[in-house]
Amino acid sequence: MKLDVLATGPHPDDVELGCGGTLLKLAALGKKTGIFDLTRGELGTRGTPEIRLQEAEKAAELLNAEVRENLEMRDGFFENNEENQLKIIQIIRKYRPEIVLASALEDRHIDHGKAAKLVHDACFLSGLKSIDTGQEVWRPKHIFHYMQWQNFQPDFIVDISGHLGKKIEACLAYKSQFYNPESQEPETAISAQNFLNLIRSRAEDLGRLIWKEAGEGFQTQAALGVSSPLDFLH
Repeated sequence: MKLDVLATGPHPDDVELGCGGTLLKLAALGKKTGIFDLTRGELGTRGTPEIRLQEAEKAAELLNAEVRENLEMRDGFFENNEENQLKIIQIIRKYRPEIVLASALEDRHIDHGKAAKLVHDACFLSGLKSIDTGQEVWRPKHIFHYMQWQNFQPDFIVDISGHLGKKIEACLAYKSQFYNPESQEPETAISAQNFLNLIRSRAEDLGRLIWKEAGEGFQTQAALGVSSPLDFLH
């Protein structure tokens, strides 16, 4: 199956938080999207890896993703090495996305920036024919990095008006991780009501910047080209 866009995060729930609205919009436009998580999030304070995998499957359904895979790297300890690069190369060549959405280049959680670099390197290597995986060589045209814990100045903002409610629903598929007044598990930085409020308020603030209802911000390490300034009028 060829995908238009493939989103990845180091842990189950990163994609939902960072670019869930964008995936929903793309699916509504008839584009094929998929997700792959690097780890099972086994170092998380709340829940279990098994529970999080079940929650990830539910979230993928809500986001209308065609596929979701988990590469089962070591949460917190995965490295940007040949073994892990090859795992991602095989995923890239399997689904041949035009665009990859990846974690933030710099962030509070050490896995976020580490994953961004790993995915970036693997996407480049995936275009080299000398690396033989028994698959067709493929290199995505663009890699865009979504916002996570830390705010950044986005290079562009995707209008996700009309999709914010469903994005939040997909995030809340992770009942073990986010605000749940009935939970007896320890509080974490993302289980507080404040963080749940932030999902909506950040999207609405990014939307405000582009005169829309809601938005998601992205950074890119490469220059973006347009045919003319008139392209920005669409």
